[in-house]
Amino acid sequence: MNYISYVNTKMGSDSSPRFSRGNTLPLTQLPFGMISFCPQTERLSEKREWFFSPNAPYLEGVRLTHQPSPWIDDYATVLFTPQNDVISDTPAGAWSGYRIEESVFRPDFLKIKFLRSECTLELTPTERCAAIRLTYENMLKPYFSVFNIYGNAEFDLDKGSLTLFGTNDYCAKGDVKDFKMYYAIRFLNGIDPERSYKTENAFHVSVNSKNVEARIAISYISFDMALASLERECGSLSFNELQKVAESVWEKRLSCIEAPIKTERDMRIFYSCLYRTFLYPHAAFELDNNGQCVHYSPYDAKTREGVRYTGYGFWDVYRTSFPLFAITAPDFYEKFLESALNDYKECGYLPRWSALGEVGCMPSTLIDATIADAAARGIGSRELLNELLFAMIHHATTPSKDKRYGRSGIEHYLKYGYVPCDLEKESVNLTLDFAYGDWCIARVAGILGYTDIEKEYLKRSESYKNLFDPETKFMRPKDSLGNFKEDFDPLSWGGDYTEGCAWQTTFAVPHALDSLIEMIGGRDAFLKRLDETVYQAPRYRVGGYGSEIHEMTEMASVELGQCAISNQPSFSIPFLYEYIGEQEKCDALLTKILAECFSPESYPGDEDNGSMSAWYILALLKKYPLCPGGQATAGE
Repeated sequence: MNYISYVNTKMGSDSSPRFSRGNTLPLTQLPFGMISFCPQTERLSEKREWFFSPNAPYLEGVRLTHQPSPWIDDYATVLFTPQNDVISDTPAGAWSGYRIEESVFRPDFLKIKFLRSECTLELTPTERCAAIRLTYENMLKPYFSVFNIYGNAEFDLDKGSLTLFGTNDYCAKGDVKDFKMYYAIRFLNGIDPERSYKTENAFHVSVNSKNVEARIAISYISFDMALASLERECGSLSFNELQKVAESVWEKRLSCIEAPIKTERDMRIFYSCLYRTFLYPHAAFELDNNGQCVHYSPYDAKTREGVRYTGYGFWDVYRTSFPLFAITAPDFYEKFLESALNDYKECGYLPRWSALGEVGCMPSTLIDATIADAAARGIGSRELLNELLFAMIHHATTPSKDKRYGRSGIEHYLKYGYVPCDLEKESVNLTLDFAYGDWCIARVAGILGYTDIEKEYLKRSESYKNLFDPETKFMRPKDSLGNFKEDFDPLSWGGDYTEGCAWQTTFAVPHALDSLIEMIGGRDAFLKRLDETVYQAPRYRVGGYGSEIHEMTEMASVELGQCAISNQPSFSIPFLYEYIGEQEKCDALLTKILAECFSPESYPGDEDNGSMSAWYILALLKKYPLCPGGQATAGE
């Protein structure tokens, strides 16, 4: 079976800042690869990281990108554009028409004809490299241009080896020190070094043959490391041979699960989603001369031993992506745990939202759930889990001076038993997430035999009770004097809640569902609350955000009430019906969501690094984890 044929890499890419159908990019990349490629159709100042439109019949070039999300921006990026006749020094001046329907967008292969330059560009990736093939139909004045689009750049062409060496130091949001991406483009034939030249933000390689081949490799450490990867991963293999290798790697990953549904439409959604789950996180490590893994550390710019992965936010992915990896990629899962421990050893905290360096843009430290789920499933050695346990305890007890790291507001949580709304924003989510994180610590401690730690953190994990209002039956913000915040509106978003309101957030105690059901009034009252959540009108107040955010718009675009399946806080709501024995209601709601909210072209909201794709797959497989680290799946 050819699984790649079902993958639409452009699924979710028809998005904008005001309405997300995925906010994805059509990446040509190996699973968890260090290098990715995507056409750049347009880079506008007001929405510059929405740089690809699937409907635009034009492009500025093919971009080497590491963008994990348009909300996070990019790092280590450069643009490639074939030109002919009139040569522009900017991407905006070099743009060209292309025929969308004649182009090939695949995980393992990209093919685009630039109509203006009459040049077809083909590309296939390895882990840290790629092969490029150019075919010019006319030789007017052909060049292959390398544009620096952000940050500072250096270019140097080694005429003897026909290798262009370049650097880029751009990193939009991550906390990094002395970062550079080093890249080497080795031309196998067809260029004229003497007629090649550089400008302030570009290098233009003169082409003297209709057929040109090149290999590109990147490193975060040095040019020598880039060249070593080039030799190791590409060697003397032809373009077609490298493409076959890439295809084989993707076919193996995509064959790990058979789709439980067989219609053409559903197969396309399923395998497009499965492809998406394997894109992130990106590898950020390399191999030294002895074949050992080493990486650039963003915390001190030193070269450190071991693996490293980046481009991931745990608030988004802990519910679905890693539980799916436990099924589809346990080999990767354990390596990622090693990466997380390396981050802890290098900066003192486990990662929260890493885009090369720590961004810390979402609350909490929900990597706790990923570690607990690994421990519960037998992934990772005892020694590794033991070190990770004490790394978790560190962020559960130690405030960071830099709010991007650790648990924001942990000092207040330890003092009050909750995070007060007059001292921290998003205090309700922080409190509930900390409670679940504490339960995850207790879970790992129990598995490893630390009974005293287990007892301590099980007690701490009950702190969600401090924000439950027995009158309204909602989780509500409370100030440092112990008073519930006045003028409570359960439809009001933001402020005290993260990307939602009290309706969705009240369910955010996955480790204590039985307790929550009891507090709301028992099974029947809980069923009524679920029905009220799903079957009311999808109303909202902009609240603490002050204006509409796209998650509100997306929730209101479907008739699912406050079940904003477009965003992670609502992922578990359908399965709560199953948890209380209402299987028919669960099935009916899932059937509606799967049929109406997903298509081969779009998602119901931000896809977020594989998290929504993983939700779709787990929902179909009936393996959604209501509590990562505890119950394996809903209903068990």
